[in-house]
Amino acid sequence: MGNACGRRTRHRHDTRPPTVPSPDKIVHQEPHIPPPNYGPAPPDPLSTRNGRVMGSLPYAHVDSALRSLAGQAEGFGRSAVGGLHGPLYRVTTLADDGPGSLRDGCRKKEPLWIVFELSGSIHLSSYLNVSSYKTIDGRGQRIKITGKGLRLKESEHVIICNLEFEGGRGPDVDGIQIKPNSKHIWIDRCSLRDYEDGLIDITRQSTDITISRCHFSAHDKTILIGADPSHVEDRCIRVTIHHCFFDGTRQRHPRVRFAKVHLYNNYTRNWGIYAVCASVESQIFSQCNIYEAGQKKLAFKYLTEKASC
Repeated sequence: MGNACGRRTRHRHDTRPPTVPSPDKIVHQEPHIPPPNYGPAPPDPLSTRNGRVMGSLPYAHVDSALRSLAGQAEGFGRSAVGGLHGPLYRVTTLADDGPGSLRDGCRKKEPLWIVFELSGSIHLSSYLNVSSYKTIDGRGQRIKITGKGLRLKESEHVIICNLEFEGGRGPDVDGIQIKPNSKHIWIDRCSLRDYEDGLIDITRQSTDITISRCHFSAHDKTILIGADPSHVEDRCIRVTIHHCFFDGTRQRHPRVRFAKVHLYNNYTRNWGIYAVCASVESQIFSQCNIYEAGQKKLAFKYLTEKASC
């Protein structure tokens, strides 16, 4: 083979051993492998949302601070603030009336956050009227109301928390009676059983009410919402009932006329007639509830009624 000058060039194989770089000069290059794509990371069970620690017990973020309870209601009663802006009132006696009694605190006109210095039963000789802007806070003690019940008459912004109601006697005696024209009410973590009439009655244009995490037992007519077909003004009533346990109560979980009612995450079992009853112009949204029938299988009942006008 010739080159550019016409000379022949001999190509010889280089027999010299290859030069091997010293180990400290060897650079290892790993092949590039892209990281796996697993999609978005799952939520942290202890992450916070709206100031709450998710995955913890209900109200764990508020029970450590007394007044943090106010404004925590869900549903139609979410605006209830109770006695948030008032001083503490300490119940120091289990007497029906008198200084330091529950009745004395509830009749006062100014906002009050009512707490208990002792546990025990308060036997009421007559309905105990609860005025506006009151929180009756039974946390930390065990308070049982007997004899009669609480009445919210033209009251607003009332919170009732951690009380027991049992053994109310007399005609038209309810555990908690809400009428007329009461609004922004929250009943939370209460236990109610064995009253002469209803456990909770909501009638006569009372609205924006939440009942949450309550236990109902040993009773017939549990919750009435809307009095009768002649009370067409009850079309304004709005009630939320959630995370409640209806434990063998016979009927009215609830019984509804005219009102708008949202039921969610409740557990009803072993009712005696029906679980939920709707009649004249009522609207019930039932969501994620459990109905465990015993001998009676009728969970939802509709009664034909006609409004008076």
